[in-house]
Amino acid sequence: MRIAMIGTGYVGLVSGACFSDFGHDVVCVDKDEGKIARLKQGQMPIYEPGLDVLVGNNVEAGRLSFTTDLVEGIAGADAIFIAVGTPTRRGDGFADLTYVYAAAAEIADALDGYTVVVNKSTVPVGTGAEVERIIRERRPDAAFDVASNPEFLREGAAIDDFKRPDRVVVGTNSPRAVEVMRELYRPLSLNEVPMVFTSRETAELTKYAANAFLATKITFINEVADICEKVGADVQQVARGIGLDGRIGAKFLHAGPGYGGSCFPKDTLALVHTAREAGTPFTIVQAVVDANAARKQAMADRIVAACNGVQGAKIAVLGLAFKPNTDDMRDAPSLDILPRLIEAGATIAAFDPESMDEARKHFGETITYCDDAYATMAGADAVVILTEWNEFRALDLKRIGGLLKRRIMVDLRNVYQPSELIPHGFAYHSIGRASVAP
Repeated sequence: MRIAMIGTGYVGLVSGACFSDFGHDVVCVDKDEGKIARLKQGQMPIYEPGLDVLVGNNVEAGRLSFTTDLVEGIAGADAIFIAVGTPTRRGDGFADLTYVYAAAAEIADALDGYTVVVNKSTVPVGTGAEVERIIRERRPDAAFDVASNPEFLREGAAIDDFKRPDRVVVGTNSPRAVEVMRELYRPLSLNEVPMVFTSRETAELTKYAANAFLATKITFINEVADICEKVGADVQQVARGIGLDGRIGAKFLHAGPGYGGSCFPKDTLALVHTAREAGTPFTIVQAVVDANAARKQAMADRIVAACNGVQGAKIAVLGLAFKPNTDDMRDAPSLDILPRLIEAGATIAAFDPESMDEARKHFGETITYCDDAYATMAGADAVVILTEWNEFRALDLKRIGGLLKRRIMVDLRNVYQPSELIPHGFAYHSIGRASVAP
């Protein structure tokens, strides 16, 4: 089948590459001429493990191409996916649908033959109906259906999530659109992936509900961690104890400095707004939003307390991205924590394996960027683990002890066990576990 993917951001590029790897002919369309030129040269605009190889292989096979010409891109398409950004709108927390609706208008003007227009972007309930209205108003003669097909991709594991998903959700009441969507995802039938067909509104809400639930789960274990510290319990053992319950599950029960990234922050805000507009305030999710914002600030205070103040102190920071295996800095805890430390008088030396260029866009020259983990620690008063990259999991603790001015580690991801730090004379502070003094 022939697919047009409007937007070459995270969702559009990963989805387009994976569909082409299924054997479909895919054209990715974007207005950014520089981005399209770089993609044609094999340069990825984002870091996602394996994406460069996947794109390169399918470009070489002739199944994947890139263009800035939307008319050319959607010509003869069986399905046109809208995969543009839906950032949080300033002022009210609602999703900004400007790019979605602009794409719908351009698609309407270029439609030729029956096509399924698919919202792949994360959008509030009712967006599909508005997209249909826009297209129908501009092209009353056009043959098309509008469907919702939310993505459930985890950054850092997106290719595997697309090819081996827990489920595929499609929202449409059109039998013809159902058949097109079944054919697009037919390669997944070999793995017996559940295909969940619903109304558009149900599919749209399913995406928000899923992300809000996961954000709630993260916030829940973070607050359990706070209780653990007060009563002498171990949050990792608590998480294991409840995670083995099949009704709860072990995923997203890792205490830390709060959630970030491209989805949870904006989607929880958008769901709160949607619920408020519908006259049914979502108090649980609102509490999650508030608690997560407060937690990031509290983590900075925790670092300050561990150092007995940071005025004039040098802090070595390991990890800047919101999670490992991505360069995404959107709503990363580092964006809240580091400025607070700097305001308190600290200087920051930081290293992240992939997000240094992105970090410069946010921090400028207010922090020092180092070439590796150990380079951050020379003469530092403390080392802080903000992102649990694999290369931070087996650091040479003896070497670290020799580099640091003071042997203080604040491990906000619980990468290490206290027993590992004691022999090296560290004051060790983690999440939801008792601190260890040298």
